[in-house]
Amino acid sequence: MDSFSTLLRTASHEQHVEAENSTFMSDLLGGRLDLEAYARYTEQLWFVYEALETGADRLAADPVAGPFVRPELFRLSALERDLAHLRGAGWRAGLRALPATEAYAARVRECREQWPAGYIAHHYTRYLGDLSGGQIIRDRAERTWGFERRGDGVRFYTFEEVVNPAAFKREYRELLDGVRADDLEKQRIVAECKRAFALNTAVFRALGEEFPLTA
Repeated sequence: MDSFSTLLRTASHEQHVEAENSTFMSDLLGGRLDLEAYARYTEQLWFVYEALETGADRLAADPVAGPFVRPELFRLSALERDLAHLRGAGWRAGLRALPATEAYAARVRECREQWPAGYIAHHYTRYLGDLSGGQIIRDRAERTWGFERRGDGVRFYTFEEVVNPAAFKREYRELLDGVRADDLEKQRIVAECKRAFALNTAVFRALGEEFPLTA
């Protein structure tokens, strides 16, 4: 019988691939979009992580979600440094969420406040993705726009407090395998994981409409 971490990964594989292969992300990674598109994407991430991390400390004592509240993963302050670099000191004044981003952040917030097991699904899809595929984005951004390596502009992707990402990801999967939930609840977490990828893909789709490639 597959472990829960394996079940999560395989059940959401199709949605994961769809998100990775979105037109917007393909164009961004292919160097076909300008710095404004990257900055706009970074803005959208701020709304999602604000929902994920603000108030997360209240889940620390929860028997299900508590083990996943790991401050060394938190990205909000890194995002804010990146946005100050990309937009200037007054970056907050121009911050604007796309409707798709608002829907995504609202669902994350709802899980954080009302359904700790569902929060795990969003935690997993975001942070493990940032530690893995996010490093490809960092590398491309550094090369395309000349950011200092692991410096301002790409700090979101730089996990300074995770010394050994491979070991950390193994430990994280062990946490998933030991999650305190029955089979029915685990099925609901898997469904929420798929929903998280769908919400993320909707943001990419909206960004793709905002930054179409002109022939």
